[in-house]
Amino acid sequence: MKSCAMLVLLAAALLPVGSVRAAQADHVAATHAWIRLLPGDLPAAGYVTLQNNDCNVATLIAARSKTYASVMLHQSTQETDGMSSMVMVEHLKIPAHGAISLAPASYHLMLQQAAYPLKIGDNVEITLDFADGSQLPVRFLVQPANAVDAN
Repeated sequence: MKSCAMLVLLAAALLPVGSVRAAQADHVAATHAWIRLLPGDLPAAGYVTLQNNDCNVATLIAARSKTYASVMLHQSTQETDGMSSMVMVEHLKIPAHGAISLAPASYHLMLQQAAYPLKIGDNVEITLDFADGSQLPVRFLVQPANAVDAN
């Protein structure tokens, strides 16, 4: 019995220091998370500021919610001719020791097919999925269509 315990301790001591890295989601802080609710069955948009406190880039690859059938990462852009467009984005890199904002007229979460009618003031949990398999659950505050920020 003692020799088995000694082998386990010896094996643990031989592991390289620093080989265990914290997950990307452990280093990302989400603030100002809110949803712009549109009337009827129109898609809603989710906005949040993501602060990466790590010395490595964190990569957001997906998002999901039990409240919405579909959650997609999109980017809105304004063309030089005044027209705006929106495209789906495969991933979003959050710079090391930096932040990125999902905001109106920029990156955002496209939220479609709510499971139930939402109302202003509700909170919706959306889970952010990172490239390393880690996840960050975030609570989003439902705001009216004319809102410009979470406050």
